[in-house]
Amino acid sequence: MKVPFVDLRTQHRELQDELKAAVCEVLESGMFVLGPKVEKFEAAIAELVGVKHAFGVSSGTDALLLSLMALGIGAGDRVITTPFSFFATASTVSRVGAIPVFADVDPKTYNLCPNALAAAIENETRNGHTVKAMIPVHLYGQCAEMDAILALGQEHGIPVIEDAAQAIGSTYSSRGGDRHAGTLGACGCFSFFPTKNLGGIGDSGMVVTGDDELAKRLGSLRVHGSERRYYHGEIGGNFRMDPIQAVALQVKLPHLERWNAKRRENASYYDQELKSLDLMTPTLSGPRENHSYHQYVTSIPHDRDHLASHLQDREIQTAVYYPVPLHLQKCFSDLGYQEGSLPNAEYAAEHTLALPIHPDLTPDMREHVAKSIQSFFR
Repeated sequence: MKVPFVDLRTQHRELQDELKAAVCEVLESGMFVLGPKVEKFEAAIAELVGVKHAFGVSSGTDALLLSLMALGIGAGDRVITTPFSFFATASTVSRVGAIPVFADVDPKTYNLCPNALAAAIENETRNGHTVKAMIPVHLYGQCAEMDAILALGQEHGIPVIEDAAQAIGSTYSSRGGDRHAGTLGACGCFSFFPTKNLGGIGDSGMVVTGDDELAKRLGSLRVHGSERRYYHGEIGGNFRMDPIQAVALQVKLPHLERWNAKRRENASYYDQELKSLDLMTPTLSGPRENHSYHQYVTSIPHDRDHLASHLQDREIQTAVYYPVPLHLQKCFSDLGYQEGSLPNAEYAAEHTLALPIHPDLTPDMREHVAKSIQSFFR
């Protein structure tokens, strides 16, 4: 039985009539950059997550880049983030001329460790550097420990940018009540890359914020630093969402919670079927309902690659997120990190394996995955 890691064809077959009609409406309108369709989708996301301002942008990467620019992060500034994330989390820091500083992750959740973050802040301060921002990542759809991270931000006057690229629909049980991912820090960044829980039919992203002044800057910098056409107060970028992505995402948005619920159901099944094996299933830091399970990532103490090959032989697709932690990437070699610098992230890179978790996974498919893993350990 073939078990695809992602199955967008099935999702799109279900919605193809609505998607085609929505795209044709955009073609008929002749408006292909920003405009009313994008504004409608921005309003829908703002309502979903409970925030005042939302800005559709060209990608999740540009959402991060725009946020850094709007907060005034620039040459030589220090920005602390996780070494265990997609490349854009750190590359955007470098693109604005700032210096990424990596703090290790929690060994069970793989999210940024608050104690390691505190130590990184102390170390930068001791060396005479000022930390200008922190970027926690809500990895795989589970929120980082935001109460502790925000407390550090408040103590040291450091704004927090939430990388919620994998966490649309995720929530966090904060001291002040349940909040949506992306709404706890100064701003939050989402990705609508096609394989995300809410994915477009191309690339796009979103920045959300409750700060009116920050929103003003985000809106201006998104269109070349222009509040009025052809008048530029500062140099921004071309970070605009196109309405074809907006209408496709608008069609999909009503299905997001159902799809996330299906992912949680699949995760619960895997947890039960794999619990007696010599591997670690994902660790929950809060209620399961908070997690959107963009990925279901196991940790195998031995033979991760052999397990992947075993599953491939049975036509089960898996993936490794991420094989090389960011601090050991060649392009960051000048930062001075060495193997052993951040052991939890390095261990995760060598031992983790993601299983198919998508909402179109059938009961037979997930049973085939579980039984194939059980046979490997036998």
